[in-house]
Amino acid sequence: MATMSMSMSVSFQSDMLSVICKSSSTFRSLSRATAPFRLRAFSTAFADKPSICTADELHYVPLSNSDWRLALWRYHPSPLAPPRNHPLLLLSGVGTNAIGYDLSPESSFARHMSCQGFETWILEVRGAGLSLRGSNSKDIEESAHARSEQMEAVSESTTNGAVASEKELNNIPSVVSEPEISAPNGVDTKNVAVKGDLTRSPTVKDESKLVARLTETIMRSSERVSGFLGEGQSKVMFAKFLDQISKLLVDSPLYEQFNEVRGKLATLLETKQNSRITGQIADLSQKLVNIIEEGQLSVSPPLFNLQARFTSTIEDFQKQLDFMVKYDWDFDHYLEEDVPAAIEYIMTQSNPKDGKLLAIGHSMGGILLYSMLSQFGFEGKEPKLAAVVTLASSLDYTSSKSTLKLLLPLADPAQALNVPVVPLGAMLSAAYPLSSRPPYALSWLNTLISAEDMMDPDLLKRLVLNNFCTIPAKLLLQLTTAFRERGLCNRDGTFFYKDHLHKSNTPILAIAGDQDLICPPEAVEETVKLIPEHLVTYKVFGEPGGPHYAHYDLVGGRRAVEQVYPCIIEFLSCHDK
Repeated sequence: MATMSMSMSVSFQSDMLSVICKSSSTFRSLSRATAPFRLRAFSTAFADKPSICTADELHYVPLSNSDWRLALWRYHPSPLAPPRNHPLLLLSGVGTNAIGYDLSPESSFARHMSCQGFETWILEVRGAGLSLRGSNSKDIEESAHARSEQMEAVSESTTNGAVASEKELNNIPSVVSEPEISAPNGVDTKNVAVKGDLTRSPTVKDESKLVARLTETIMRSSERVSGFLGEGQSKVMFAKFLDQISKLLVDSPLYEQFNEVRGKLATLLETKQNSRITGQIADLSQKLVNIIEEGQLSVSPPLFNLQARFTSTIEDFQKQLDFMVKYDWDFDHYLEEDVPAAIEYIMTQSNPKDGKLLAIGHSMGGILLYSMLSQFGFEGKEPKLAAVVTLASSLDYTSSKSTLKLLLPLADPAQALNVPVVPLGAMLSAAYPLSSRPPYALSWLNTLISAEDMMDPDLLKRLVLNNFCTIPAKLLLQLTTAFRERGLCNRDGTFFYKDHLHKSNTPILAIAGDQDLICPPEAVEETVKLIPEHLVTYKVFGEPGGPHYAHYDLVGGRRAVEQVYPCIIEFLSCHDK
């Protein structure tokens, strides 16, 4: 395997550049370079940028097949640094945003690279950070400011942030659970019969609300979810909902009627829909509504609390559908749409002579770069990457003891439907007080992020409270294939990325941390050994007596600027010619 002399100290010139960059309070004016009209991208000047964004510029890039607008943080190269030939793209990990690369002026990987002369860009993929859905620049800017204020509010008060996060967690269904007898949060209980209330019958207003909810939910399951889930997953999803309704009627005379109609409806939902079948679905849906209405008018005591229980079931199911439709993307969306759109836009702004850029990916960001090289190698095409650096990344975790194996329960599509999203940011914010203050009930969470004494406490707090986002189950479902034989594959299971990585001719620097519990060195090496030796350089940071490097220390640890950064700069400089 090729080796490289890794300098462990920064040169005098590099030190001077860093000092100048950190002490400067003047931001460069916004570049007036105009992208081709078809990209329809726009950027905001410093005065208009959300305060959470500490880059020189914030750009938004639209996706052709989506209403997402991807945020690109841009850092201008220092005029005192050696001129560079290629721009630099930074890709973040799963469920994280740009803040991990720019924790503070004193600890900013992105700013450090710009001080070394690299025009640096950080991509926030859909669902991360300041990336937003919208159609025009004004709406996007307003939404970005609102998002920024929300993120900063969380970090201002750890305690208040934890409370807010717990509320958010309570609004995210982890499973279509057994219906509760009492009405759920957010449901008007003034006219809802609750457990033990046998003194009144449901009113006409009650029935009207119930009918509206049921009709909307049934039609949602057949229309909105159509195309989002695979055929088998769609059947599982709808069956779960009808199972819950059926259980509510077990002891009533309506049970057999409901199940008969349910069977017919399920059969139609399995059929390719057209106008005739859609009409039949609507008719059967109304028949189910009528059955429930009949139960509401009944004076049978077991049905008195039916409305509250039924309302709870519908509310849970609707929440689940909303989250599944809102968070409808996976790893392949990032690979095939988000990253290519960002690269194309950066090319129009920076215009490198050879049409290539340099790229660094941390965790999932590195996995994306490996997958890109594999795809291009398979297709026999030249990637737009002059050189690649991966930090704590692998296509195959089968031989390691990675803590990501906790994701394996989501490997079953039916289970993924039970957990439509994982609110990682909210969970970590809620857990932070328990990990950072006595009695340190969840202090082990910190070791997953940073090794002991490696990250400044304030920076670790900012990282935990502001860097993590909500993750779709579809994304996690695809990433769990990295723990199976043959490693990570595409959503269809027809293309295994590690099988074609050796066909790439792009130089790669693969870096691991000695105490990384998420992506251990053995996992990184599992991918490294697939790459031709003359193209790859492999480096593990950390010494037996310390310092040690956990997952995020490679980017934001105290010693990274002295050890990891120079290693990366030397490699990129070598391949920037």
